[in-house]
Amino acid sequence: MSDSATAWDHEVDVLVAGSGAAGMGAAIAAQVAGARVLMVEKTDRIGGSTAVSGGAIWAPLNAQSAAVGHPDTPERVRAYMRAVVGDAAPAELQQAFLDAAPAMVDFFQSHSALRLLARSHSPDYYPDREGAALGGRSLDPLAFNGRLLGAHFRELRDPLPEFTVLGGMMVNMTDVRHLLAVTKSFTSWREGMKLVLRYAADRLRGHHRGTRLLLGNALAAALFKTVLDRRIDYWLRAPLQRLLLDGGRVVGAEVLHDGRSLRVRARGGVVVATGGFPWSDALRAELYPQPTGPWSMAPADNRGEGIALARAAGAVLGSGHQSPAFWAPVSLRRRADGSVQRYPHLVWDRAKPGLMAVNGAGRRFVNESTSYHEFVLAMYRSQRNGAPTFPAYLVCDHDFIERWGLGLALPGGRPREHLLRDGYLFKADTLPALAAQLGIPGDALAASAARFDGYAASGVDDEFGKGSTAYNRYLGDADHQPNACLGPLRRAPFYAVKVYAGDIGTAVGIRCNAGAQALDAQGRPIAGLYAAGNDMHSVMGGEYPAPGITLGPALSFGWIAGTRAAAAAAGADDTVPLPRLAA
Repeated sequence: MSDSATAWDHEVDVLVAGSGAAGMGAAIAAQVAGARVLMVEKTDRIGGSTAVSGGAIWAPLNAQSAAVGHPDTPERVRAYMRAVVGDAAPAELQQAFLDAAPAMVDFFQSHSALRLLARSHSPDYYPDREGAALGGRSLDPLAFNGRLLGAHFRELRDPLPEFTVLGGMMVNMTDVRHLLAVTKSFTSWREGMKLVLRYAADRLRGHHRGTRLLLGNALAAALFKTVLDRRIDYWLRAPLQRLLLDGGRVVGAEVLHDGRSLRVRARGGVVVATGGFPWSDALRAELYPQPTGPWSMAPADNRGEGIALARAAGAVLGSGHQSPAFWAPVSLRRRADGSVQRYPHLVWDRAKPGLMAVNGAGRRFVNESTSYHEFVLAMYRSQRNGAPTFPAYLVCDHDFIERWGLGLALPGGRPREHLLRDGYLFKADTLPALAAQLGIPGDALAASAARFDGYAASGVDDEFGKGSTAYNRYLGDADHQPNACLGPLRRAPFYAVKVYAGDIGTAVGIRCNAGAQALDAQGRPIAGLYAAGNDMHSVMGGEYPAPGITLGPALSFGWIAGTRAAAAAAGADDTVPLPRLAA
């Protein structure tokens, strides 16, 4: 007897599991295509990993590229994908993404509350490789007014505390610069006052945090507003329990809702977009390199349930990838109550002049201003080469920490005693004394710092090339000469934090075709089953070409999956190619 032989408790055209960019994107696309949609989310908040992300969307060939000074061509983008991704992902999947991305941007600009702005200067992460661009390919969501969500604002997942100040005010890099300079510049004072007064008004109105939303929180909020405006049904605290099949086709799912297990029929199919598996101990042990640990910046709810249920229905994991995750160095603070606070060292401190990274031998092992993904790959290489690199150490001096901060240690003389007390931040009057606290050779650390100071003076890092690419310099200090990323380690006291091989999400997922359909072990599409976001095997093959290469594909394949599932509900055969999608 098939799974569909008994009565259904609820019937829709398309069922979407997960409420990040991929899930909400699929739900919106299906609804625009005429389908009745239900989106289910296992937690009590909307937004998933998207809501705590940086929010960038990599969408090459988007309509704004030329207007911001970076006209592009398909040939250049394909050359760059070949140079970075190569054979780590199927060529047809890469082409499907490149075909869909610009149309996806147009679609959401036309059919949702999401507004995007292409970056006029934002180098791809490997700017010296063929086909790379210095801007135009990555877009950011515009700031979003959370007040527009009304009472539903509390249902939106909060951003990472590290992206907020004053207990709940979101800030971006421009805001931080103004806030740090409020006593030095009238313009900064004016902009800083605007931010603080807006935040104060939000708290006086009873909001639990600021309603000026930025980064991935703005992206999630804009999509959530669209879900609300289009009256798309969604259930919170409603985990997917099992996919239901009939004759090999996924026809619905069991969903736990309000304490009951409900059978939900989905005429066009089910889209799994539950955020990957960064917090699945079993899958991490199976697929991650060693050593690994609970170091992910993704929500702790992302435990791979969508992937597990798809595999139980016959889907398989992808292969051929270069990395199982999208890496980022993460520092950990264990609070007095035993909880752990994680800080991702993405773009703020590592590239600035005066920060040096060393391994357990006290020696540099990486260009500190490289991408967060490449930084962790270098940690694993250093470990394999025999130098203990888990943890690695970010080291700086007094002048650096006062100007730029170091992880959770804020700049400008902010209190740091609690971080020293918790063992997060280390401080000493000499480099050998700092090394003793870290348990690494003091002579090696001092020698590394002396060489580093020489590179700072000459402006050329002969060992690792810090500051040698446009991407490095983009994140450095443009006012610092002769190299925007190189500065000395001279003025005591000296500081350090430990960093681990964290991630911002997984790259291994369900193997899919260009239509976002899950594939079985023979490479055949499983009718009625789609995957998107980090539940889908990465179209980047575990490489990290540029800012936004997780959210760009998430929205693109979410859009494809939702559109195809809606077409299937209307009678189209979803096991054969559909005509090219249009915005």
